[in-house]
Amino acid sequence: MTVPPARLERWLDGFADRHGEVATVTGPDEVTLIAADGAEAQVEVPFPPLKGELLPHVLQDRTVGVLLVRKGGHAAGVFVGNRLVASKVGSRYVQGRTAAGGWSQQRFARRRDGQTAVAMQAAADTAARVFADRRLDALVTGGDRAAVDDVLQDPRLRELPVSGRLLDVPDPRLTVLEGAPFRDVWIRVREPH
Repeated sequence: MTVPPARLERWLDGFADRHGEVATVTGPDEVTLIAADGAEAQVEVPFPPLKGELLPHVLQDRTVGVLLVRKGGHAAGVFVGNRLVASKVGSRYVQGRTAAGGWSQQRFARRRDGQTAVAMQAAADTAARVFADRRLDALVTGGDRAAVDDVLQDPRLRELPVSGRLLDVPDPRLTVLEGAPFRDVWIRVREPH
Protein backbone atom coordinates (compact mmCIF):
# COMPACT_ATOMS: atom_id res chain seq x y z
CA MET A 1 0.00 0.00 0.00
CA THR A 2 1.06 3.60 -0.42
CA VAL A 3 0.35 6.63 1.75
CA PRO A 4 0.82 10.26 0.68
CA PRO A 5 3.34 12.14 2.87
CA ALA A 6 0.70 14.47 4.33
CA ARG A 7 -1.32 11.44 5.59
CA LEU A 8 1.58 9.41 7.00
CA GLU A 9 1.36 10.73 10.56
CA ARG A 10 -2.37 9.94 10.68
CA TRP A 11 -1.72 6.44 9.27
CA LEU A 12 0.97 5.75 11.89
CA ASP A 13 -1.34 6.94 14.68
CA GLY A 14 -4.13 4.72 13.32
CA PHE A 15 -1.80 1.71 13.23
CA ALA A 16 -0.99 2.24 16.93
CA ASP A 17 -4.69 2.75 17.78
CA ARG A 18 -5.64 -0.52 16.05
CA HIS A 19 -2.76 -2.69 17.29
CA GLY A 20 -1.59 -1.28 20.62
CA GLU A 21 1.76 0.07 21.79
CA VAL A 22 4.36 0.17 19.00
CA ALA A 23 8.12 -0.44 19.13
CA THR A 24 10.14 1.06 16.29
CA VAL A 25 13.24 -0.38 14.60
CA THR A 26 14.89 2.24 12.41
CA GLY A 27 17.30 1.54 9.55
CA PRO A 28 18.60 3.68 6.68
CA ASP A 29 16.12 2.22 4.14
CA GLU A 30 13.24 0.98 6.28
CA VAL A 31 11.42 1.68 9.53
CA THR A 32 9.68 -1.33 11.09
CA LEU A 33 6.84 -0.86 13.53
CA ILE A 34 6.17 -3.83 15.80
CA ALA A 35 2.85 -3.61 17.63
CA ALA A 36 1.90 -5.18 20.95
CA ASP A 37 -0.54 -7.58 19.24
CA GLY A 38 2.18 -8.87 16.85
CA ALA A 39 1.24 -6.79 13.81
CA GLU A 40 4.15 -5.33 11.84
CA ALA A 41 4.37 -2.46 9.40
CA GLN A 42 7.48 -2.05 7.28
CA VAL A 43 7.75 1.52 6.05
CA GLU A 44 10.12 2.00 3.11
CA VAL A 45 12.06 5.21 3.54
CA PRO A 46 11.50 7.40 0.50
CA PHE A 47 14.69 8.95 -0.83
CA PRO A 48 17.00 6.99 1.48
CA PRO A 49 19.02 7.04 3.58
CA LEU A 50 16.90 8.14 6.51
CA LYS A 51 18.45 11.07 8.33
CA GLY A 52 16.80 11.77 11.66
CA GLU A 53 13.10 11.14 12.28
CA LEU A 54 10.82 9.55 9.66
CA LEU A 55 8.09 12.22 9.43
CA PRO A 56 10.38 15.24 8.89
CA HIS A 57 12.37 13.17 6.36
CA VAL A 58 9.21 12.28 4.42
CA LEU A 59 7.84 15.83 4.47
CA GLN A 60 11.12 17.49 3.42
CA ASP A 61 10.96 19.39 0.13
CA ARG A 62 13.38 17.95 -2.43
CA THR A 63 14.24 18.60 -6.05
CA VAL A 64 13.05 15.43 -7.76
CA GLY A 65 13.08 14.49 -11.42
CA VAL A 66 10.25 12.28 -12.66
CA LEU A 67 10.66 10.32 -15.90
CA LEU A 68 7.67 8.41 -17.27
CA VAL A 69 8.18 6.29 -20.38
CA ARG A 70 6.03 3.93 -22.41
CA LYS A 71 6.66 2.84 -26.00
CA GLY A 72 4.52 5.55 -27.55
CA GLY A 73 5.02 8.41 -25.10
CA HIS A 74 7.19 10.02 -22.49
CA ALA A 75 7.08 12.77 -19.87
CA ALA A 76 9.89 14.36 -17.90
CA GLY A 77 9.46 16.84 -15.09
CA VAL A 78 11.29 18.48 -12.23
CA PHE A 79 9.45 19.00 -8.95
CA VAL A 80 10.53 21.14 -6.03
CA GLY A 81 8.40 19.72 -3.24
CA ASN A 82 4.97 19.26 -4.82
CA ARG A 83 5.45 22.04 -7.39
CA LEU A 84 6.23 21.13 -11.00
CA VAL A 85 8.84 23.69 -12.11
CA ALA A 86 9.87 22.27 -15.50
CA SER A 87 8.37 19.68 -17.81
CA LYS A 88 8.18 18.34 -21.34
CA VAL A 89 5.85 15.68 -22.68
CA GLY A 90 6.03 13.96 -26.06
CA SER A 91 4.80 11.03 -28.06
CA ARG A 92 5.84 9.04 -31.09
CA TYR A 93 3.82 6.56 -33.09
CA VAL A 94 4.79 2.94 -32.50
CA GLN A 95 2.80 0.42 -34.50
CA GLY A 96 1.17 -2.38 -32.53
CA ARG A 97 1.55 -6.06 -33.27
CA THR A 98 -0.08 -7.43 -36.42
CA ALA A 99 -1.81 -10.70 -37.17
CA ALA A 100 -0.14 -10.92 -40.58
CA GLY A 101 2.18 -13.85 -41.10
CA GLY A 102 5.32 -14.60 -43.10
CA TRP A 103 7.24 -11.76 -44.72
CA SER A 104 4.64 -9.18 -43.76
CA GLN A 105 4.99 -10.02 -40.08
CA GLN A 106 8.78 -9.66 -40.28
CA ARG A 107 8.48 -6.37 -42.17
CA PHE A 108 6.03 -5.00 -39.56
CA ALA A 109 8.33 -6.19 -36.73
CA ARG A 110 11.30 -4.35 -38.29
CA ARG A 111 9.18 -1.23 -38.72
CA ARG A 112 7.95 -1.46 -35.11
CA ASP A 113 11.54 -1.91 -33.86
CA GLY A 114 12.63 1.18 -35.80
CA GLN A 115 9.71 3.22 -34.48
CA THR A 116 10.48 2.07 -30.93
CA ALA A 117 14.13 3.13 -31.29
CA VAL A 118 13.05 6.60 -32.50
CA ALA A 119 10.56 6.91 -29.61
CA MET A 120 13.19 5.93 -27.00
CA GLN A 121 15.69 8.39 -28.46
CA ALA A 122 13.06 11.15 -28.32
CA ALA A 123 12.38 10.28 -24.66
CA ALA A 124 16.11 10.39 -23.85
CA ASP A 125 16.48 13.75 -25.64
CA THR A 126 13.54 15.19 -23.70
CA ALA A 127 14.89 13.91 -20.37
CA ALA A 128 18.34 15.27 -21.09
CA ARG A 129 16.88 18.73 -21.87
CA VAL A 130 14.58 18.84 -18.82
CA PHE A 131 17.15 17.52 -16.32
CA ALA A 132 20.19 19.36 -17.74
CA ASP A 133 21.92 21.74 -15.35
CA ARG A 134 19.63 20.75 -12.46
CA ARG A 135 20.87 19.25 -9.24
CA LEU A 136 18.36 16.50 -8.55
CA ASP A 137 18.08 14.88 -5.14
CA ALA A 138 16.52 11.87 -6.87
CA LEU A 139 15.06 10.64 -10.15
CA VAL A 140 11.84 8.64 -9.90
CA THR A 141 10.79 6.61 -12.94
CA GLY A 142 7.49 5.16 -14.10
CA GLY A 143 5.79 3.41 -16.97
CA ASP A 144 7.21 0.40 -18.78
CA ARG A 145 10.34 -1.09 -17.12
CA ALA A 146 12.05 -2.07 -20.40
CA ALA A 147 11.37 1.34 -21.95
CA VAL A 148 12.64 3.20 -18.87
CA ASP A 149 15.78 1.05 -18.75
CA ASP A 150 16.37 1.69 -22.46
CA VAL A 151 16.09 5.46 -22.03
CA LEU A 152 18.37 5.49 -18.97
CA GLN A 153 21.15 3.87 -21.03
CA ASP A 154 21.66 7.21 -22.76
CA PRO A 155 25.09 8.55 -21.67
CA ARG A 156 23.56 11.91 -20.73
CA LEU A 157 21.30 10.22 -18.15
CA ARG A 158 23.53 7.53 -16.64
CA GLU A 159 24.70 9.63 -13.69
CA LEU A 160 21.21 10.62 -12.53
CA PRO A 161 20.35 9.46 -8.97
CA VAL A 162 17.59 6.92 -9.75
CA SER A 163 15.57 6.23 -6.61
CA GLY A 164 12.60 4.21 -5.48
CA ARG A 165 10.18 1.89 -7.18
CA LEU A 166 8.92 2.04 -10.75
CA LEU A 167 5.63 3.96 -10.68
CA ASP A 168 2.69 2.23 -12.33
CA VAL A 169 1.23 4.97 -14.51
CA PRO A 170 -0.90 5.12 -17.66
CA ASP A 171 0.30 6.70 -20.90
CA PRO A 172 2.54 9.65 -20.00
CA ARG A 173 0.70 12.93 -20.41
CA LEU A 174 1.05 16.22 -18.55
CA THR A 175 -1.85 15.43 -16.19
CA VAL A 176 -0.30 12.02 -15.40
CA LEU A 177 3.07 13.68 -14.71
CA GLU A 178 1.46 16.31 -12.47
CA GLY A 179 -0.33 13.61 -10.48
CA ALA A 180 2.55 11.11 -10.31
CA PRO A 181 2.71 9.65 -6.78
CA PHE A 182 6.51 9.96 -6.58
CA ARG A 183 6.48 11.11 -2.94
CA ASP A 184 4.14 8.40 -1.63
CA VAL A 185 5.43 6.15 1.14
CA TRP A 186 5.31 2.37 0.58
CA ILE A 187 4.13 0.31 3.56
CA ARG A 188 3.85 -3.46 3.93
CA VAL A 189 1.62 -4.60 6.79
CA ARG A 190 1.65 -8.06 8.35
CA GLU A 191 -1.38 -8.64 10.51
CA PRO A 192 -1.07 -10.71 13.72
CA HIS A 193 -1.87 -14.42 13.44
